[in-house]
Amino acid sequence: MSQLRIAVLNAAHRDENTTRNFRRELDASLAEFDATDGTVPDDFAYDGAVVTGSRASVYWDEEWMAPIKEWVGEAIDRGVPFLGVCWGHQLLADVLGGTVADMGVYEVGYSEIEHTGESRLFDGIDESFTAFTSHSDEVADLPPGAEPLAENDYSNHGFRKDRVFGVQFHPEYDTKTARELVHRKELSDERLESILGEITEANYQQACEAKLVFDNFLEFVREVKEQIESRPMV
Repeated sequence: MSQLRIAVLNAAHRDENTTRNFRRELDASLAEFDATDGTVPDDFAYDGAVVTGSRASVYWDEEWMAPIKEWVGEAIDRGVPFLGVCWGHQLLADVLGGTVADMGVYEVGYSEIEHTGESRLFDGIDESFTAFTSHSDEVADLPPGAEPLAENDYSNHGFRKDRVFGVQFHPEYDTKTARELVHRKELSDERLESILGEITEANYQQACEAKLVFDNFLEFVREVKEQIESRPMV
């Protein structure tokens, strides 16, 4: 069986951790594009696409975001399946007509999240699960027609609209990525030490369950591809 061809729009400002993490978690043939340069694929010949996290906010007036939003919008219109993670989750919601806003607080560290149990994206994941989070923006209003999939006391943590999925948490993070991110943030000494103290091998192993969203997404992409290939020629 041939590998799926997945476009990865990397908005992480050349963070090597992001490249490593997504290459590890996505069992597919990946074509990576530096979104922060405004670089997008030349065409739409991909089985699916993934949009990563970013240090930016979707609502900032950043020149590089315009071509990303344009390509993503057209790809969605063409039926390309998408998975957005953190900033990618917010970008997809924005492109589809949702609202992204500052929460007024910063969620960071291992968090408890609940999913509805009704989406294939969360197959095999307990309805209450642990995942690493890092965001101060949220999808405040889902896109019209979108289905909420997961949430906690901070915000929406997952949605689906047609072939588009978004998750606010970071299922791809390892402990190295988590520690380096926390050290970059402007946190009080007390909060910094508290969060770093949570980044343990035990907590990481508990959060690994959330990585199933990648396998579930790729299985969905494969089914979409098979449906397209099985259509009779006109």
